Amino acid sequence: MNVEIFSLCDGTHNIQGKLSLIGAFDSIKVKEVPFVHPHCAIALRLRFSKAENGRHSIKVDMFDKDGERMGPELDGGVVVKIPKEKRSTSVNLCLGINNLKVEKFGRYKINLLIDGKKVASLPLAIEKE
Repeated sequence: MNVEIFSLCDGTHNIQGKLSLIGAFDSIKVKEVPFVHPHCAIALRLRFSKAENGRHSIKVDMFDKDGERMGPELDGGVVVKIPKEKRSTSVNLCLGINNLKVEKFGRYKINLLIDGKKVASLPLAIEKE
């Protein structure tokens, strides 16, 4: 499995197998904490080979530098079925996050786990405006 796209953004859409993302970012500037970020999303595109046919669990979680959870744990899965004539296939996922509550300034990590194994991580900085 290869992670082709893993991005925090303002919005994402998957239309006819085409993944679109709007406003990719890795920092948010605010006047004070706590605050609530009204909406953001995770855009995710994974490529699987024939040997990886079958069900795969997907989890995205967010933590601060002290290991405290921030926001929801996004948990789901996909079933990969690659036709004989193809070597691989891609899977697009659009994960919306509404009303993300942030308690403190600092650095956060957004982790991607596939089948229980961490395969990618994104930084997120919450900074004073």
